[in-house]
Amino acid sequence: MIDLRDANYFVTVAEAGSLALAAEKLGRTQPALTKCIQRLEDDLRIELFRHEGRQLVLTEAGHVFLTRMRSLLGFATEVRREMSDLGTGVAGSIKIGSAATTAEYMLPHLTAQLINQAPAVTLELTVGMNDVLMRALIEKSIDLVFGPLTRSTSESERFESFSLTSDDVVAVASNDHPIFDHPLTPETLAAYKWVLAGPGVATRQWLESTFRSLGLNELQVQMETSSIFLLPRLISETKLLSFISRRNLAPGAVGEHLREIPLEATTMRREFGIIRLREAYFTPAARLLVRIAEESRAQFENRPLPGTESSF
Repeated sequence: MIDLRDANYFVTVAEAGSLALAAEKLGRTQPALTKCIQRLEDDLRIELFRHEGRQLVLTEAGHVFLTRMRSLLGFATEVRREMSDLGTGVAGSIKIGSAATTAEYMLPHLTAQLINQAPAVTLELTVGMNDVLMRALIEKSIDLVFGPLTRSTSESERFESFSLTSDDVVAVASNDHPIFDHPLTPETLAAYKWVLAGPGVATRQWLESTFRSLGLNELQVQMETSSIFLLPRLISETKLLSFISRRNLAPGAVGEHLREIPLEATTMRREFGIIRLREAYFTPAARLLVRIAEESRAQFENRPLPGTESSF
């Protein structure tokens, strides 16, 4: 039987790639970690690491074992949390992953309601790109992700999602852009250059897929940015096209001086909500937060977003 302490030591060494770094992180000696690795390799009868200079590199078996040990440690953490929750009720910690805009748009109201109803709950918020957040969700290092519900999350049995509001993402340009001097067609869009989020962002992936399905040339991306707050001025001064939430064009919104390029073919309809890993332990506090969010749907509809979700 694998000891949880050995599992933790192994994961730390594997992630550090060095006994010295792992020993410093764990507060243990290098010989102690060496004995741990030897115990595991003797028990499994297989080599988990090989030396490449001063680096410890995982073997093929080591990579498989690392995945299993991460899951094992995650499961052990869930068991501890579940047992603790049985004694404390709605308490403990909720680990939330969110796109930057969703964190600003949805979470202030929701967390205020949660703290009001469950003062003992603590929150850990990670703001990041969707690929990083979804990987963390799968590895059970976060409990919930707030953001757009993509096809992969909505259709996969692996995830459970809760829709909270909808949103349209549209092509935009500065008010005086020359594109408005001509008939507007998808082919017209293909003739101009763009400022967009990175290739891993769902909105950009959708737009690129749409261009391909329409038989258009590839998007001419001249600039990439992860900040919506840079976009309006960039779009205005560079005469680049972009792809942002229609809500951002409303009076008082970040893109109020921009103009929509009204084409049905390049209008992306998306849902915002919460995503959780179906197999993961659903803490009472996390269930309460989801319930508060579902009861708050009406407050999110027709409310201007402070910016598009550049993280998804």
